[in-house]
Order: sequence, then C-alpha cells, then structure tokens
Amino acid sequence: MRFMHYSEEEGCKVGANLLNNYGEAVAMVLFVIGFGNLMLQSNLIKKIIGLNIMDTAVYLFLAEKGYITGRAAPIVADGVQSAEAYINPVPSGLVLTGIVVSVSVSALMLSLTIRLYQRYHTLDLDEISLQLKKEGL
Repeated sequence: MRFMHYSEEEGCKVGANLLNNYGEAVAMVLFVIGFGNLMLQSNLIKKIIGLNIMDTAVYLFLAEKGYITGRAAPIVADGVQSAEAYINPVPSGLVLTGIVVSVSVSALMLSLTIRLYQRYHTLDLDEISLQLKKEGL
C-alpha cells in the first residue's frame, strides 16, 4: 500500500485554496452544524433551528458561487451592456426564492409544533412518540 506524502509546497497550496474559498468553507461548516443539530436534538424547536441553519448555509454557498470579483450587480448603468461586466443573476434569484420558501416552511413547522405541544404538553420528540405508542397510533 502506498501512502501519499504532501510536500511543503503542496501543503501551502491547500492552505491558500482554503483561504481563497473561505466563504464556501464557512458554508460547509454551517451546514454540518445545522445537520448535526437536526439529527442529534430531540427538542422540536432545536430541530427547526438546525434546519434554518442548514438553509442559511445553502444560501451562503449559492451567493458565494454567484459572485465574481470585480463585476457589478446586473443593473445596466452608464450604458455598459456587456455580460462580462456583471455577475450572474441566477444564483441571487435562487437565494431569494429559497428564502421565501424557507420562511413558509419554518412558519408551517412552528405552527405544527404549537399544535403538538397543545396536544402532548411537551416538545421532546421521544416523549411524543412514547405517548403515540401508548395511544396505539
């Protein structure tokens, strides 16, 4: 079995790439934090917060990928109509659409959480499932 060894120069390239792409790295860290929160918490409110953190990470990643250094927002100004002068507007549109959907989904999840609390008097998912088993559902 052969092991890969990185030279000092290759290690510097990895570090430089990480520094150049810090927005994407932060988005990935946020996504992992949100996913871990979603999977490990039993409180429904904490799960909703984890899902919102994941949403934010995806929006940050899309915004980071859509931005091109040295280009302006896609609004024609000063008579410049060349596409090379502007950033791509599609990722920005996707982020705005995603935010609207995320707010709607969060409102629905919070309203269902309120109904569950009114019925079972707890926000702990494990306790709710135990009560459901007792009810025979």
